[in-house]
Amino acid sequence: MNPTPNTELIEVSALRLGMFVHLDDGWMSHPFAFSSFKITSEEQLATLRSIGLSVLRWSPRDSDPESSAPAKSEPGQSAATPEQQALVDARRAHRELLNEQRRALAACERQFGEATRASTLVFKSVAEQPADAGQAAQVLVGQLVTKMVGSQDMCIRLLSEGAGDKVSAHAVSVSVICLLMGRTLGLGEADMLDLGMGALLHDVGKIDIPFRYHHREDHFNASEHKFYESHVATGTAHARRLGLSPGASVVIAQHHECSDGSGFPLGINSDRTTVLSRIVALVNAYDNLCNPVNPARAVTPHEAVAQLFAQGRNRFDMATLGAFIKMMGVYPAGSVVQLTDDRFALVVGVNFSRGLRPRVLVHDPKVPRDEAVILDLEAASGLGIRRSLKPTSLPEAALGYLSPRPRVNYFFEPARVLEPQL
Repeated sequence: MNPTPNTELIEVSALRLGMFVHLDDGWMSHPFAFSSFKITSEEQLATLRSIGLSVLRWSPRDSDPESSAPAKSEPGQSAATPEQQALVDARRAHRELLNEQRRALAACERQFGEATRASTLVFKSVAEQPADAGQAAQVLVGQLVTKMVGSQDMCIRLLSEGAGDKVSAHAVSVSVICLLMGRTLGLGEADMLDLGMGALLHDVGKIDIPFRYHHREDHFNASEHKFYESHVATGTAHARRLGLSPGASVVIAQHHECSDGSGFPLGINSDRTTVLSRIVALVNAYDNLCNPVNPARAVTPHEAVAQLFAQGRNRFDMATLGAFIKMMGVYPAGSVVQLTDDRFALVVGVNFSRGLRPRVLVHDPKVPRDEAVILDLEAASGLGIRRSLKPTSLPEAALGYLSPRPRVNYFFEPARVLEPQL
C-alpha cells in the first residue's frame, strides 16, 4: 500500500475520531457503507481495529482540524475583519460541501462498478460453473442487503451514464431498486435475499438465446415472440442448476406475469404471483422504459412513472405500484425539471421517505458546472418543482450544463439533509 496525492499512511492503532480514511481492499471486504469516510464514532474505530489491517491511508485535508496537530499562527499576522472572515468561512463551507458531494458520488459509482463487475462474472460462469456462479451471486446480494438494512434512511442516487456495461447495469439497477422497495415494504432478511437473487438473475435465461431476441420488438412474428418468451423457461432451468431458493426461482419464473393475466409465460393474474415477483416485474418494466435497447425510444424517469401509473389498473399490482411511486417520487432521479423560481434542474437523488422533495443540480450560469453544489429541496423553504421537461426542450446552455444521462443507472447511499445553497 502506498500513499497517493493528498493522503498519508497511518497505523490503525493511531487512528482518532475526525480522521478521513480510505479502505483500499474493495467495498465487499469490509462492513462499512463506503470505502472512504470520516471516523465519527468509537464503534467505527473499534471496527477498523478489528478487520485485520495494520496501516491504511488517511486524508489530512479532509479530516477535522482537531484530529491532527493544530496549525500554528504566523507571527505578526493581522486579524481578518468580520466581513473578510465571513467570506472566507462561506467559501470554505462551499468547498467542503462540494468535496463531500463529490466523494459521495464517487463512492456510489465505485460500489456500483464493483457490483456490476461481480454481476458480469456471475453471468459468465452460469453455463460452465453454475455452483460457483450461484455462490458468487449470493455473496453480492448478501453484501447489498447488509449495507442497505444497516442504514436508518436511504437516498437513491443517479450515476454517470458510463457506469457498468448495459447487461450488468440493468441487473444491478433492478436489484438495487427492488431491494429498496423490499426495505420500504418491511420485508424480512430471507425475503430480501430471495428478492435480490431473483432480481439480479431475472434475465439469466437470455444467455441461451441470440441477442436479437433479448428484447421484444414490434416486428416479431409469432415464432420470434415465442423465442423471446423462452428466456423465462431457460432462466428457470438455470435457477435449479444455480441452486437458487424456491422464492428466488419463482421470481425468475414470474417476472413477466401481469396482474390482469396478460403476461407470460403462464398468463396468471396477481392472485397467483408472489409479492417478490410483482416487485421485480414492476421495476424491470420501469428500467426497460428508461433504458430501452434503442435509445431513441427512451422516456424520462418522470414519463416512465406516469406510464406505469396509467397502466397500473391492469398490468401491475396497485399496492406495489403505489409503494414504488412513493419511494421513487413523482420526479425520480434522472428527471429534468423546472423549479418554481423558473430555473432548470436535473434530479440527482431522492430520499425515498420524502420523494416529493428530491435533490437537484441547478443550472446557474454564474457558477461553473464543476463547482455547482446539489440543492436539497427538503431544506430549501419555499422552493419546489413546477413541472417535468424533456431534455430536448431545454435551452442549449441549460442542456449542456445539466447533461441529462442517456442511460439511467441507480445506486443508494445513506440519506442526509444538505444545507440549502440558493
